[in-house]
Amino acid sequence: MILKTATALLSPSGKGSRLSILIFHRVLAKPDPIFPGEPDARRFDEILSWVGRWFQVLPLDEAASRLSAGTLPARALAITFDDGYADNAQVALPILQRHGMVATFFVATSFLDGGRMWNDTVIEAVRGCSLEKLELADLGFGTYSLASFDERRQAIESLLGQIKYLEPGPRNHAVEAIAGRIGIALPDDLMMTSGQVRQLRQAGMQIGAHTCSHPILASLSDAEAMAEIVNGKDRLEQIIGESVTLFAYPNGKPGRDYLAKHATMAKAAGFAAAVSTAPGVSSLKTDPFQLRRFTPWDRQPLKFGVRMLANLLFSKPHTA
Repeated sequence: MILKTATALLSPSGKGSRLSILIFHRVLAKPDPIFPGEPDARRFDEILSWVGRWFQVLPLDEAASRLSAGTLPARALAITFDDGYADNAQVALPILQRHGMVATFFVATSFLDGGRMWNDTVIEAVRGCSLEKLELADLGFGTYSLASFDERRQAIESLLGQIKYLEPGPRNHAVEAIAGRIGIALPDDLMMTSGQVRQLRQAGMQIGAHTCSHPILASLSDAEAMAEIVNGKDRLEQIIGESVTLFAYPNGKPGRDYLAKHATMAKAAGFAAAVSTAPGVSSLKTDPFQLRRFTPWDRQPLKFGVRMLANLLFSKPHTA
């Protein structure tokens, strides 16, 4: 009751409203020993139970529209997922339905139907590597002990950090070299099928665009960036048979992963709103094409709730 009251005070209705948006990527069927912080089904169910007690959960399109109109209800919150993982449909959907909540799923279309994101190629290669020491020094990436789950996670985080901001060509070459060095079969069912995207929409969930190949938009030419934004939207509209009005910037850090011009592109492409990964909440003054998102990773309800309150209290405006 105290957290609900505090949330209402910090997130009132009307023109002084503040919109919280949660961001998830995956909901695993069971805990991952390499990434224990990744939500599994039980933990996601707990999070939704907490959120349902403290917030009023709205579909993102409605929340964004009412925020701009100054008619958002008190304690407003929306739920989002990025990338298009298959467990979104297999695991997260039934839990959302059980709680009577709608989420928006931002899908990168190039990885549907058997594709795999570059970061998952690295993750799954290191996960399945049979060696206790991975020698990549000749490739420019160092040497890693893989004797424990913690060491495998550290190796993965180091490799992803070194590769993430490479230009697309060098990045793909590096990923292929690492996977080739490890030399194991990699999964081709991590991402959703087109049918699962339709399943989500038919279940009442919302589908948003997330480009085609999930690039760092700031690293592309204007023509390349616009093509990624528009073609991803078009493909999703072909899949679900209706307009897609919401967009999420890949990686999503304003000023680094995308720039102000990309928000202009998203508007020109026909989207009604877009979300970043900048933490905080959004208000009537927030650019509707730079809505903020934040999810605490605390496992205890009090700590989770207090961090949500802090996000409401200390949020500051951002610009790309």
